[in-house]
Amino acid sequence: MPNIKEVASKAGVSVATVSRVLSNKPNVRPEVRERIQQIIQDLGYRPSRIAGNMRNQSSNVVALMISDIRNPFFTAMARAIEDVANNQDMSIFLCNTDENLEKEQIYLKTLLEERVAGIILSPTRENGTAFEFLIESAIPLVTIDRRITGLDVDSVLSDNVQAAYLLTQHLIQRGYERIGAIIGLKESTTGRERGQGFQLALEDHGLKPDPRFHTYVYPQESEAELIVDEWLQSDERPDAIITGNSRLTIGVLNSIQKRGLVIPQDIALAGFDETPWMRHAASGITVISQPTYEMGKTAADLLFKRIVDPQRPSREVILKGTLIERGSTAAKLKR
Repeated sequence: MPNIKEVASKAGVSVATVSRVLSNKPNVRPEVRERIQQIIQDLGYRPSRIAGNMRNQSSNVVALMISDIRNPFFTAMARAIEDVANNQDMSIFLCNTDENLEKEQIYLKTLLEERVAGIILSPTRENGTAFEFLIESAIPLVTIDRRITGLDVDSVLSDNVQAAYLLTQHLIQRGYERIGAIIGLKESTTGRERGQGFQLALEDHGLKPDPRFHTYVYPQESEAELIVDEWLQSDERPDAIITGNSRLTIGVLNSIQKRGLVIPQDIALAGFDETPWMRHAASGITVISQPTYEMGKTAADLLFKRIVDPQRPSREVILKGTLIERGSTAAKLKR
């Protein structure tokens, strides 16, 4: 469907001028008004019901609040949300929380003051108490990637337990038994659920989890590198490592390469999130590819439905990732 920007471009005017014509407001020259109306008819453009509903009560901006746009997982997600928003004649305001609860609260209160049309949020924590003021404000809200417990809101999630189970089982089936896991924050549902999937797979295959090699960290390269440096100095170091996202994978790779170890001959590696470089690093990194674009699109669709119909029942959508096997988890050589 054509959007208001295409109409404005074809007419050689601003989006604001097209908006004035659609709202039948004055201060548009008759010949310009006629040209815009003809282009609208030729293109078959229909004004967004969502944007129309919001025009008189809030801005035509929706907010996306995530932990870190440098994480490719969120980059693909943000692209999908922007694509859906543009088709609804809406714009996106992006906020990075850096997993900081105070920063998140400041952003949320600012967004309410700016009267954004709705918010898609990857919350820093799952405790609903911190977000009750959003519910009281009645602002349309969708959580993505993580839950908020105790609040009745739309949410779009990955099946984290199943995905971590698949990765762990894959390594076990290839002969690895001393498996380390370096995952995101335990305070988030994502990190905790992936930890659950990891431990469940070990237990189901008769392996005892080793607490020395299972840790939750702030999800960035330097954190992973420091921890894995310690692991690799151990006399009983892991023979395989699972990571919770692509940034943690980079940190693990840095540590392995510093010690001159070879993947997978010396140590296997598997992680979350497909990125373009994963197939080229080491022997190609085995990953769980999450449906990030679909997650973003689904979240945006839910938000705009919520804007149109605030009383509709809330939905929780859970999408499954796909295991992509590569050389970093080749069958363990018997020594």
